[in-house]
Amino acid sequence: MSVAVPTLPAPGRCLVMGVVNVTPDSFSDGGSWFDPEKAVRHGLDLVAEGADIVDVGGESTRPGAPRVERDEELRRVVPVIEALAAEGVPVSVDTMRAEVAEAAVAAGARLVNDVSGGLADPAMPRVVAAARVPYVVMHWRGHSHDMQSRAVYGDVVAEVRDELLRRVDAVLAEGVDPSMIVLDPGLGFAKNPAEHHNWALIAHLAALTQTGHPVLVGASRKRFLGRLLAGPDGTPRPFSGADDATVAVTALAAAAGAWCVRVHRVPGNADAVRVAQAVREAGGADV
Repeated sequence: MSVAVPTLPAPGRCLVMGVVNVTPDSFSDGGSWFDPEKAVRHGLDLVAEGADIVDVGGESTRPGAPRVERDEELRRVVPVIEALAAEGVPVSVDTMRAEVAEAAVAAGARLVNDVSGGLADPAMPRVVAAARVPYVVMHWRGHSHDMQSRAVYGDVVAEVRDELLRRVDAVLAEGVDPSMIVLDPGLGFAKNPAEHHNWALIAHLAALTQTGHPVLVGASRKRFLGRLLAGPDGTPRPFSGADDATVAVTALAAAAGAWCVRVHRVPGNADAVRVAQAVREAGGADV
């Protein structure tokens, strides 16, 4: 099943969302795109490589990351979004702040990707409802400085699903159109790699796809991949060394019916989406 998402490419297949971190301290690329001009060029490169959406964020959410002031976040993301939107690029904004989301939409963003699912800023659902743009509601249990202490579950799949559906009810009550809601299981956020929380969510993605809402999966370069690929001495694989593993997760997610995958490197993941789509079509899946 697919849910129409206005102003974005039709979800007849799994979409590819390319990441542009306009931050000096991102876990995955170490500030490579902090300069606005470099960020814009990178966004255009991602589209040329096959990205359907470019996700622009100005605040790192790596474990332990401090929060960025609102004005600084605005300074980072708005010029990049304006420039990419002017080139016709479908842009999403990765933010937990309603004021940043509002400014980003005014600058041309077509989707709001909120890793807190509206918990960090209670005004966010009202802003999204007024803007009538798609809204990614991610599973979240707290800010980066303490989220891992909250990674305690009896049944991670059921609890993540149920907590997300409660957030859906909350944002619907604020006026968000149900057809605009996208769910994200929040891989790496308040998930303990040692307890295999992330793998369980990937293995049981149907628990979310069967809710009727599109599902976004963001596994790219996450720490749980680096731990899986650790060397003989137990040293985790560097973030950039997890790109091939990310492609594998993309194939699994797309085959399981994910609406979109959020990735740092596009070409291999775009290929994985095409392979998964061919398998689903050959199997007669409802796509």
